[in-house]
Amino acid sequence: MAAVFARVRRDDDPPITVNAASRVAPEALPALLAGYDFVLDDHSALPTAALKNCPTLRHVIFLGTGARSYMQPEALAELGITVHTIKGYGDTAVAEHTIALMWAAARGIARMDRGVRAGLWPRVSGVQLTGKTLGLIGFGGIAAEVARIARGAGMRVVAWNRSPKAAAGVAFLALEELLAASDVVSLHLLLTDETRGFLDAARLARLKPGVIVVNTARGALIDEAALLAALESGRIGHAALDVFTTEPLPAGHPLAALENVTLAAHSGFFTPEANETLLRRALDIAARLARE
Repeated sequence: MAAVFARVRRDDDPPITVNAASRVAPEALPALLAGYDFVLDDHSALPTAALKNCPTLRHVIFLGTGARSYMQPEALAELGITVHTIKGYGDTAVAEHTIALMWAAARGIARMDRGVRAGLWPRVSGVQLTGKTLGLIGFGGIAAEVARIARGAGMRVVAWNRSPKAAAGVAFLALEELLAASDVVSLHLLLTDETRGFLDAARLARLKPGVIVVNTARGALIDEAALLAALESGRIGHAALDVFTTEPLPAGHPLAALENVTLAAHSGFFTPEANETLLRRALDIAARLARE
């Protein structure tokens, strides 16, 4: 991110000190943030107990949308610290990653890649997605981009959202109807107390046998034990996962042992274009805060 920061920074931006360490230990935060009014946080944990000892801090600008995975915004607000998140910066990047994982799952790309590298020739019978139904659970900016790309590729797109939505070429269904009708299900929900474990054993049992499940949102949206059972039984034909309940995925995790799983390293948002947009928007927030 330091290199991206250097590319997008402008002369009229407020003075910002760049800490190039990949992660910062919580106990180091008070000394590191002493005297600063705001901090740009690139996925480092910011425990409330540590920020209690940062008396000048008034704003946290989180580089992404999932700040709750790294801090407690409500508790920080009680300390007088406002948490800012940045939405929409990676909609196209994550949508393209979702589509890539969907096709990789449908054609068994990862399995064949592993086999060919090992000197084998494992031809995998694939799923032809043209004419198939893609079900989107949650319909924000990322899902809208996924829908656009999938419709252009000849797929039927259906969706469910917690609040009423409408979009051209997308049929909005009841959740149970979507689960039963979809050949591919892709998750696009925010992780909250209400959505944690959203795809539980009961909802997974409603899926069409052999369905492809794609998750580029948050790992905890799916009951991991129920997912494993459905994959092992064949109820789910393939899972393509960019996110996990525990990240990085622990060595020896059962998901890594299954042939009908394609794994990625929470990298849907990770493109130069998305990163530059993200940091420029963060700097714009910083500039606004400096003027206030």
